[in-house]
Amino acid sequence: MLVQFVADTLFKTLVAVPVVGGLVLVALVVGGNPLELLRFDSLTQTISAMVGVLLAQPVALAAFAIALGIIVAGGSVMMFAVKAGTVTVLLAGDRAAGAIEVPPLRMAALREANQTSLERFTTGVRMLFFRYLRLGILLTIVYIIIGATYIALVFGPSISETLDSPLTVTVESLSVLVAITLVNFLYLLTQVVMAAENCGIIEAVPHVARLLRRRWKELGQVLAAILALMLMATGASILATTQLGLIGFVPFIGLAAVPLQVFAWLVRGVVFQFVGLTGVAAYLRMHFALQSAMVEVHTPSNGFHEVTRA
Repeated sequence: MLVQFVADTLFKTLVAVPVVGGLVLVALVVGGNPLELLRFDSLTQTISAMVGVLLAQPVALAAFAIALGIIVAGGSVMMFAVKAGTVTVLLAGDRAAGAIEVPPLRMAALREANQTSLERFTTGVRMLFFRYLRLGILLTIVYIIIGATYIALVFGPSISETLDSPLTVTVESLSVLVAITLVNFLYLLTQVVMAAENCGIIEAVPHVARLLRRRWKELGQVLAAILALMLMATGASILATTQLGLIGFVPFIGLAAVPLQVFAWLVRGVVFQFVGLTGVAAYLRMHFALQSAMVEVHTPSNGFHEVTRA
């Protein structure tokens, strides 16, 4: 959980480097005020506003896009490696835990389920990194297709005046969010199956399809629970940040707002990683439960055991 949090924080910090360079480009090339772009709440909004300002300077915009693309590509490769090691550790823990969800839960069972080690993590990176890298490239292509389709629908020529309305744009934006959520869900399931079955992307597709076909209800419940927890954590984080911002103007007392905001940011990041990895563990357990249910042992009249798949 902490490794995932540190890697995610490092990735966002790396992305901030070309953003700072873009602010300098805005100040030098366009002549705008870069401090106004820092008033946005998220890094995504800052990048969007920066691109809008640099549209008048194609060369500067191309330089910013190349720098941002290099950083995002390198950071994504790092995240693929970290996820490969993380999933390997979770896989080993799930196999060693047994039916740990059945009470009573004792410390001996927890110690046996704890399979975290640097050697196992690095072994997982060596085994799964290139597979996850190819899967990540495929995910990037799907993102590009979704983004290009959205841009073509919103900024392209309108098919009719009825479809050219704010309501249509809102529906299209929500459709993109749903599509990205489903793509990320399938991406995560494929990662889990590739690690559990020690296979490539093509071999993992039938396993993912079987899991979706036979456990769609349970998978939907887990996905809904994860999204709900993410929304609640985000809402709590926004509420905490807003409340702490109110006391930031109070003399002396406002000095305590900065460490409290840092603490709230740390808690939010760790909670997000905990919820995400809990989802990975749940998908792993569902996959293994399905694999076990597909195996049946028959004892025919000759006395020999036959193992078949249901």
